[in-house]
Amino acid sequence: MIEVEDKYMTRCLQLARGGEGFVAPNPMVGAVVVHDGQIIGEGYHRQFGGPHAEVNAIASVSHPELLSDSTLYVSLEPCSHYGKTPPCAELIIKKHIPRVVVACMDPFPQVSGRGVEMLRNAGVEVVTGVLESEAKKLNKAFMTFQEKHRPYIILKWAQSADGFIDKLRNEATDPKAVISTDATRRHVHKLRTEVTAILVGTRTALLDDPSLTVRHWIGKNPVRLAVDRTLKIPENYHLLDGTVPTILFTEKAGKTIPGVEYEQVDFAQPLVPQILDSLYRRKLNSLLVEGGTMLLNQFIEMHLWDEARVETGKMKLGRGVKAPKII
Repeated sequence: MIEVEDKYMTRCLQLARGGEGFVAPNPMVGAVVVHDGQIIGEGYHRQFGGPHAEVNAIASVSHPELLSDSTLYVSLEPCSHYGKTPPCAELIIKKHIPRVVVACMDPFPQVSGRGVEMLRNAGVEVVTGVLESEAKKLNKAFMTFQEKHRPYIILKWAQSADGFIDKLRNEATDPKAVISTDATRRHVHKLRTEVTAILVGTRTALLDDPSLTVRHWIGKNPVRLAVDRTLKIPENYHLLDGTVPTILFTEKAGKTIPGVEYEQVDFAQPLVPQILDSLYRRKLNSLLVEGGTMLLNQFIEMHLWDEARVETGKMKLGRGVKAPKII
């Protein structure tokens, strides 16, 4: 029986990935309806604010009369509250589905066990914990956001074979060291589609004039963030072009630029916690930190990170800007 349960839940997790990059800050969720050993309905949460996985799976069933003799598999506890959509637990009860198998519980306070409780109180048999660790891993950003009240943090940099991320440069016109390849750049742009925000420090912004957008992959641009204490970033730079929502963390009031927001923070206090608090308030549940070394080291030293994606090239620079070091 366990192998059968795992098979259908594996399909739920496969379906859930279809919402990657489109449902944040909500979790990715997949659901299947099984009758007499056959999948008769499938669905996943496709877009933030849209129908949940259970709704789509139930709606896909060609013969609704079979629902009263079926099992619904879902990768996350069905919701029990009215948000942007009605409660999924209520729909399951209304459709007389007698059995529900859940991968993991929802840590969101307005759900957190209440969905399962609602179902059981209505006489629905509920099984929990099937492929639980896999389901939590799939939604690691959502889980971290709910449990730690901060975004899931990925540190990313490319370094030379001898441990430098760049040559010593003082002007934007000075050519930077090219460590990444076409293939790894595509991978980084794919990663950008999977997070809700991307951050760089002042020096990186000034020397690289980065776009921080998705150009070598298909997907949604993350919200751009930059540290700019005294507003040094020139208005003709990509970060201020208004094409993507952008937030500058500063101590000054900035000019009105469409698509650009200035958030004043206290630079006499640790900066990273203030940035993370801001992202939590804005419901941005995942963050990619792309540099430079000083900013990356701040995250590392405060133990405020979950993953590090480090690309090591074949070239040696001999000297330059030292790469961060994982403590």
